[in-house]
Amino acid sequence: MRLSAVVLARDNESQIADCLQSVAWADERVVILDTRSSDRTAAIAEGLGARVVRHPFANFGAQRNVGLEQALGEWVFFIDTDEQASPALGEEIRHVVAADGAEAGWWVPRHNCIWGSVVRHGGWYPDYQLRLIRRADARYDSAQAVHEVVQVAGEHGYLREVLDHDNYATLAQFTAKQRQYAAYEGQIRFEQGARPRPWTWLSMPAREFVRRYIRLQGYRDGWRGLALAILCAYYYGYVATRVLADNVRKASKAAA
Repeated sequence: MRLSAVVLARDNESQIADCLQSVAWADERVVILDTRSSDRTAAIAEGLGARVVRHPFANFGAQRNVGLEQALGEWVFFIDTDEQASPALGEEIRHVVAADGAEAGWWVPRHNCIWGSVVRHGGWYPDYQLRLIRRADARYDSAQAVHEVVQVAGEHGYLREVLDHDNYATLAQFTAKQRQYAAYEGQIRFEQGARPRPWTWLSMPAREFVRRYIRLQGYRDGWRGLALAILCAYYYGYVATRVLADNVRKASKAAA
């Protein structure tokens, strides 16, 4: 078996069918299901011919390592439940797998659909994801709580065809996820030894806004680009700094 498509899932009954059908060209499809899942995700996946493996969730890196262990293919393509691979991407993936070149991993560009439209600037495109990997040469950092990182022993290549990511349909979805990411970011900064300064509360949001809106040309996406730059500045600048400061205060009280 050459190619396994692996999906991490939990309570995704509204998305799992479209996701799995978009990778029907894989030699096998494996769903690593969080044991906390309580909807029909497993039944739908099995009805489409996918193999469902139930495993307790620790973090995303550890769960992806379970996918690597459970896959039977020499190559693994990771796809999320809110993503779909086009037939063109499937054809390109099968081509590079069959060629079996020096590359041990391939980066895939991704279209992020936010509030009903694909966002092409501000850091949202090409948004390369290292998703196609030779299984024997890859391992995820299981200590990474979010935005998990895979270590691949070998050369990397870049695919041309895009992965479609139905990212955020509503503002509420976006803000809920960014609160979660900002909390992780603040915790990571604290563990790395960062400490907030009086000017950090203004400098961090300003830096993020300038990066998103000016340097990465978010202004070219119109009102979406402006809104996304402001929101990212707030969450990754102000909220993450607030979480960092809270952790510093808790550590100081514990040490007192």
